[in-house]
Amino acid sequence: MGSKTIGLALSDVGRMVATPYRTHRRKKFKDDVEALKSVMAEQDVGGLVIGLPVSMDGSEGPRCQSVRQFARNLLEHMELPIAFWDERLSTAAVERVLVKDADMSRKRRAEVVDKMAAAYILQGALDAMNGAGG
Repeated sequence: MGSKTIGLALSDVGRMVATPYRTHRRKKFKDDVEALKSVMAEQDVGGLVIGLPVSMDGSEGPRCQSVRQFARNLLEHMELPIAFWDERLSTAAVERVLVKDADMSRKRRAEVVDKMAAAYILQGALDAMNGAGG
């Protein structure tokens, strides 16, 4: 979850594989909630995993506080379990793949990096839940 966009990813019903879904351009909180609620209803979402921007030294700074507050505010509008997952290096890892393996232009990378990073974060959480590492 960034200040300008929210990358969205979904898992299969077996909670094994994360797939990039879309990138939501943030507006007012109320609009963000409505957009998220729409996706959740449309895709029958059972819970959320939100990337937590932990510092490289493991500490939680202002960005983490902002993400946690967003989640608290979100819970006032919906009843779904929310889990946080350390998102350190997720964007860097995805960009490395998009540059090296997919040979994408900078403009195209900017269009897909948030939803790809969301899938990377979600996959880490799914792997941990399934006992496959994390």
